[in-house]
Amino acid sequence: MYSFTNDYSEGAHPHILKALMDTNLTQHIGYGMDEDHCAKARELIRKECARDDAQVHFLVGGTQANLIVIASALRPWEAVICASTGHINVHETGAVEATGHKVLAVPSDDGKVTPEMVRQVLEAHTDEHMVKPKMVYISNTTEIGTQYSKEDLDALSRFCRQKDLYLFLDGARLGSALTSSVNDLTIADIAALTDVFYIGGTKNGALMGEAVVILNPDLDREFRFMIKQRGAMLAKGWLLGIQFETLFSDGLFYEMASHANRMADILRTGLEECGYSFFADSRSNQLFPILPDTLIEKLSEDFSFIIQDRVDESSHAVRLVTSWATPEEAVHAFLDALRSARA
Repeated sequence: MYSFTNDYSEGAHPHILKALMDTNLTQHIGYGMDEDHCAKARELIRKECARDDAQVHFLVGGTQANLIVIASALRPWEAVICASTGHINVHETGAVEATGHKVLAVPSDDGKVTPEMVRQVLEAHTDEHMVKPKMVYISNTTEIGTQYSKEDLDALSRFCRQKDLYLFLDGARLGSALTSSVNDLTIADIAALTDVFYIGGTKNGALMGEAVVILNPDLDREFRFMIKQRGAMLAKGWLLGIQFETLFSDGLFYEMASHANRMADILRTGLEECGYSFFADSRSNQLFPILPDTLIEKLSEDFSFIIQDRVDESSHAVRLVTSWATPEEAVHAFLDALRSARA
């Protein structure tokens, strides 16, 4: 059985494994403070950001990154705004709420947050008897595979700055967003338009790891204390630095994400040729085709994937995710099975 369930079912790209093996017996300073790999990785990421002042912290996973950034940025009575589909709202077991901060989720058909959505939340929270919205959280790509254009992000950034709100971009699948056919953003653009974002390695060929990039110095104040207190400071921090050094030394980060997107493009084209529509307009490595339940049952015999949402009494939207390691043969095998089951 081949899995299209997620983009972290495989281990890591061979280049990363080689880099880890080559340095395996070398001694390092711990906690991400080594001057060889973590320092080099930070410099490579600062170059991508075109910001020498960017502060970079390496964490193991996305939930850690989200809860630590949000808990560190907000005062006890402050809250974070996100789309109803946002990862912090539906897929992190209340991690943000467990830090004492409310998540203010707003309905969004396409998974994105707009200035008007934020305005409505602000207008509904007017005094000290309510939590105070202070941060806007977005994901790129979103949890349903859509993504922000430069125009989208610029408008949201300007509004947040006018309203004195922090803008935080979850980049767990940032590689897919930056290499998709409809993208017009760069990491430097994101660095210019947000207060903090992170670059996902877990879902783009690393063993594990997210690089949190802080552009607003107010958010970096004593940030490492929060990392440590929340149990996210890895003693062997150089293991994360080595991976991000490898990802950004020779274009590997973009190469792997491009492959995942190409495999999704083949899937999308095949599904469209069979006449199927999609739950969301995704040009990334996540696809959400709407399929009859009978077909889903048949495909599930040889492939694993997530059933996302019921569309009507006889069909569901499913989620198909491709990765840096997805072989083209597996994609064609899925499409062959789809056509065969329809015949």
